[in-house]
Amino acid sequence: MSDSPSTTESRPVVDLRSVTFGYTATPVVENVSLQVEPGEFLAIVGPNGSGKSTLMKLMVGLVTPDEGTARLFGEPARSFDDGERVGYVAQHASASKEMPITVREVVRMGRFPHVGFGRLSADDEAVVDRAIETVGMSAFTDRRITQLSGGQRQRAFIARALASEAELLVLDEPTVGVDAESVGAFYDLLNGLHDRGITVLLIEHDLSAVANHAGRVVCLDREVYFDGPAAEFADSDAVARAFGGAADLLGGDRS
Repeated sequence: MSDSPSTTESRPVVDLRSVTFGYTATPVVENVSLQVEPGEFLAIVGPNGSGKSTLMKLMVGLVTPDEGTARLFGEPARSFDDGERVGYVAQHASASKEMPITVREVVRMGRFPHVGFGRLSADDEAVVDRAIETVGMSAFTDRRITQLSGGQRQRAFIARALASEAELLVLDEPTVGVDAESVGAFYDLLNGLHDRGITVLLIEHDLSAVANHAGRVVCLDREVYFDGPAAEFADSDAVARAFGGAADLLGGDRS
């Protein structure tokens, strides 16, 4: 029996309960509990090696907790198979130059969870067109990914996620290798997608961007040091505890 709309809407998109995970005997993430509600814009910050990317992988089921539970859209994250609901842009995707394919070919991949190995229909192609237009890449549809700037490549990968009609957009340090002007345009795009109701889950090294754009911040260094409104993060002691000093939130990169 499928869930009723009211049940689905009230359920957290991500639900971690007392999660611990380590690649060796030493935990990378320890005793983390958090929920992400539909429509949130959550940023995860922390120093290098703090477990941010691992936490993201736990959230979307790429790794399994050693202890605790991780659920995605109400199901065990590791066995979640409704892939079109999640648009995942991995770390350094914008720096990827090895694929000699066009923007349109990249974005069309977003429809594959819907059609499998079948041909894309005219309706599918229309979804692809809208996704490309949404990220402002219509002029680059036939341009090869290898010919784009870092910011343009990032937009193409986000368009692929949009083409899947994802409800959750997951981005792991999306502005690494992207010039400052493109970072501003990227956040304008991200804010617009969030305004449309897409849940945004972001790992970001730029604390200034987090303070200015995210609604909620989780500061992590193996364990959670802060979980609350972005407006309160700058005045908390979590910055000094996690980064070992007073971070300049207006100064940008703390990676």
